[in-house]
Amino acid sequence: MLGPKLIVISAPSGSGKTTIAQQILKRHPEVLFSVSATTRLKREHEVHSKDYFFITKEEFKRKIENNELVEWEQIYEDYYGTLKSEVDRALRSGKSMLFDVDVKGALSIRKHYPKETVIIYIKPPNMAILIERLRNRKTETPETIRKRLERVPMELEQETAFGFSVVNNDLETAVDEVDRIISRTLNEEK
Repeated sequence: MLGPKLIVISAPSGSGKTTIAQQILKRHPEVLFSVSATTRLKREHEVHSKDYFFITKEEFKRKIENNELVEWEQIYEDYYGTLKSEVDRALRSGKSMLFDVDVKGALSIRKHYPKETVIIYIKPPNMAILIERLRNRKTETPETIRKRLERVPMELEQETAFGFSVVNNDLETAVDEVDRIISRTLNEEK
C-alpha cells in the first residue's frame, strides 16, 4: 500500500485551477481540501478554517521563521501559505489531500513531500483566453490583472517541472482529464 497522496493542482491565475479543484472535490469526497493560511482580511461570506486560516502578518512571519509552512508567498501586501501541521495531520490520518496553489507553491510541496506528491499543471489554451478569463471574473482591478499577467511567463516556463499537464480549453473535458489522473493515482494505493 502506497499511502495517502498530496494532489496539487496549479496554474497561472485565470487558467481555471480553482474551478477544476472544486469539481474534483465533488467527485472525490474522500479527499480532503488543503485550507491555506492568509493575512488578508476575511470577506463577509468566508469562514475561518473552512475558506482560509485568517492570521495576522506577525503570526505568519513567526510561522515562516519556525518552518511551519510547506510553501508560502507574499502576493502584493498579503501572505498566503500552506500549514505543515495540516498536511501532516492529513497524512497521519491516511487521507489524501487536494491543493489549489500557485506554481511555486506546487513545486515546494513536492520538495517537502516528494514520494506523496502528484502535481498537475493546468494550462490556458493561449494568452488571449487567459486575459479574457481574468477580466471576465470581475473580481480584479486593472492593476491586479496587470500584476497577475506579469507572473505568467515565469509560470508557463515551469510546466515542464510538473508530472502532468492539462490544457483547460473546455472546462468539462479538463475536469475529466484531471479526474482520470487523480483516480489512477488514488487507485495505486489499493
